Amino acid sequence: MPPSVSVIIPCRNEAKTIHLVLDAIYGQSYPRERLQVVIADGFSEDRTREKIAEFQTAHTDLDVLVVDNPQRIIPAGLNAAIRASSGDVIVRMDAHSIPNPDYVALCVAALERNVAQNVGGVWDIQPGKDTWIARSIAAAAGNPLAVGDARYRFTDKAAYVDTVPYGSYKRGLFEQIGLFDETLLANEDYELNTRIQQAGGKIWLDPNIRCAYFARSNLRALAKQYYGYGYWKVQMLKRYPETLRWRQALPPAFLLGLLVTLLVGIVWKPSLYLFAIVLGLYLLILFAVGIHLAIKKRDILLVIGIPLAIITMHFSWGAGFMTGAFGAQKKL
Repeated sequence: MPPSVSVIIPCRNEAKTIHLVLDAIYGQSYPRERLQVVIADGFSEDRTREKIAEFQTAHTDLDVLVVDNPQRIIPAGLNAAIRASSGDVIVRMDAHSIPNPDYVALCVAALERNVAQNVGGVWDIQPGKDTWIARSIAAAAGNPLAVGDARYRFTDKAAYVDTVPYGSYKRGLFEQIGLFDETLLANEDYELNTRIQQAGGKIWLDPNIRCAYFARSNLRALAKQYYGYGYWKVQMLKRYPETLRWRQALPPAFLLGLLVTLLVGIVWKPSLYLFAIVLGLYLLILFAVGIHLAIKKRDILLVIGIPLAIITMHFSWGAGFMTGAFGAQKKL
């Protein structure tokens, strides 16, 4: 008999997409009688719970459980869902994602072969809306220039990595290393993966394991997301400084370098020339990427949208990182 699986989903105000992930879980190739879904809801104020109830009524052959997440933060929701779950295997998913039909089966198969202690796959990044800027954000979010070596966003090669977006684990792992860190509002997956590796475990990325992920639909939401990523990355690095990767250090280093050369330029003019040259080269590279993707995807507006999206990602991450490094820590 295959192991029982609990798919855990933290959510809040996801009425527009919660039915998509539930439909995708219902359509999994894994035996439905061995599947459970546990949704940790942070007291949604839209129709999220109503949508879930409608699904439960229409699909009584799938065990769907809803638990409260009074803290309304992702790691607390994940932990609440894990505690309420009963599966031998835990598969983490988000309310704005759509796993492929074989997602759960492939994760379980890899875990059963003891390939790693955490198994995950690749995002097929989709626009959050059908607008030119949303299409640009989705294209940028899967480009190495924007995201560095975060391979779960673009790779086609299986490998051991430092993190995966939606992990799958045997239940006993949490008894060994503990649950998600509820003092982090972001990077909770990376922090858990750090503890897995410190305990001698491995993280496996298999590009055959895939799910659609809906990127932010506008620059304001993207900036907020990446500012938070940068800020909370610093809080994690204060505990695990050895986990810093070049892709995480470059945006704040670049932003800080621009600010320093600009400020020095007030008293020493050659510094302004350096500022202009570096910024000009950066923009030239971004527009080259935008032109390449515009041709590849046959979407001329990406020429403008790609540079705007990547600038937003880099500068927001950098600003959040520097705020986290030099400012006071936010209270939860």
